[in-house]
Amino acid sequence: MDLTFSYFIQEVFSNPAMLVTVALTLGVIFVNGWTDAPNAIATCIGTRSMRVRPAILTSALFNFLGVLIMTQINSSVAATISNMVDFGDNTQDAMIGLCAALFSIVVYSAAAAQFGIPTSESHSLIAGLSGAAIAMHNGIDGINMAEWVKVLYGLVLSLVLGFAIGWIICKAVTVICANMDRGKTNRFFRGAQIVGAAAMSFMHGAQDGQKFIGVLFLGMAFCNGQSSVTGMVIPVWLMILCSATIGIGTSVGGEKIIKSMGMDMVKLEKYQGFSADLAAAGCLLLSSVFGIPVSTTHTKTTAIMGVGAVKRVSAINFGVVKDMMLTWVFTFPGCGLISYVMAKIFMNIF
Repeated sequence: MDLTFSYFIQEVFSNPAMLVTVALTLGVIFVNGWTDAPNAIATCIGTRSMRVRPAILTSALFNFLGVLIMTQINSSVAATISNMVDFGDNTQDAMIGLCAALFSIVVYSAAAAQFGIPTSESHSLIAGLSGAAIAMHNGIDGINMAEWVKVLYGLVLSLVLGFAIGWIICKAVTVICANMDRGKTNRFFRGAQIVGAAAMSFMHGAQDGQKFIGVLFLGMAFCNGQSSVTGMVIPVWLMILCSATIGIGTSVGGEKIIKSMGMDMVKLEKYQGFSADLAAAGCLLLSSVFGIPVSTTHTKTTAIMGVGAVKRVSAINFGVVKDMMLTWVFTFPGCGLISYVMAKIFMNIF
């Protein structure tokens, strides 16, 4: 398969299937940057370490760098997503299934964003791909359980490790700084939290950017008559395209989500915000190295909860947490069902 940028551009303008696939994939990446990436900077803004617009622009830059750099170092997350489902040997039908999956993500994420509730585009993507594969095979034969089980590992990892590491880091910071001057420590953690937010944005790009690179790479293969991307190397220009798109999406904003994550769920001080960012970034780095796709939203949320629990459990606003958890619970059946239905409709139309 020709993986040059010039061939890609030629195919986009001459192959309607490629044009639709690229447009939908980049649309989903943009939505991810718009609705999911704000989680990375929510605590930094919530503790007033940075103003909203500078924080968003910083996040956009480090999302871009995270996708670009981490995919070149270790692209195992992208490979996991690419190999998670099997749409069959008919690449035209496979393209229909992929488009149905991407369509479901855009619809579901955009609807949830209107209510200011963070979505997990990671789980939306996985659910969408799985629903389309089930529609294509009329059963679960199209699901690669060896790869899909990594999603379950990621779910547990993000929930348990996010909370535990957040609690441990915040507790350690509390003990270390117990007898220090509060004014000086506040100044230190204000700067440290900016670094922490940049690290979170970088790892968000590394995790979520890779997932969608895997999808776009798969779509390119289908358009070229290839039913698999096994053994193929992701080109650098594709990394740049995806990282730029997620960066632009981040720059659009997401103020409602920032308010839910950084201000409503837990009232954070600067050292707590730094602890949450450091814990979440560490969990995402560990997951990326081992090729486990995790939800950046899950990881950051549970890290914030762990940090809040250090002071007292009642510091957590469980009303906001409940809304988020309900959204996550509905993501798999919601996106999966939309994708399943759209795949059936697309197959009948095309």
